[in-house]
Amino acid sequence: MNAAHDDPAELPVCPSHAGDGLLPDELRAWMLLLAATGSVEQRLRSVVKKTLDVSHDEFLILCLLAEQPGEGLRMSRIAELLGRPKTRLTYQIACLQHAGLVTRKAVCDDRRGIEVALTDKARGRIEDASAALAETVGTAFAHVIGPEQREALAALVPAPADDAR
Repeated sequence: MNAAHDDPAELPVCPSHAGDGLLPDELRAWMLLLAATGSVEQRLRSVVKKTLDVSHDEFLILCLLAEQPGEGLRMSRIAELLGRPKTRLTYQIACLQHAGLVTRKAVCDDRRGIEVALTDKARGRIEDASAALAETVGTAFAHVIGPEQREALAALVPAPADDAR
């Protein structure tokens, strides 16, 4: 990001407000979200490597598992949530297991199912890195999302239905 765009108020006008494009508001907002996410991921990669010593894709797996307190997730569910091929996921899980960050076990009622869970070592690393990771995400979004962009992103979130009273 260049210095001219360090302040969200100095961001270029959001394309969603130009009004002369071919895309509907929802698609423009989706493209804005993808661009913002890409920017955040780019900044996050180095912090993830430095604080957790894992790849960005491995970090995403750890994040999914961190949201499952006391339990794990099936590998098929992780692949589904991340939109990753199961073969690639198998390699990433093996790397995390080798690093002592996850465990794998067979699911009792399904001989083909494998459940993955965080180890205490991984939980400790995530807790230690949380502040730096959260700051990186917040700072990265602040650099790419200003008031106009927030308004455009609202097109992705449906308005709550009025209660029929």
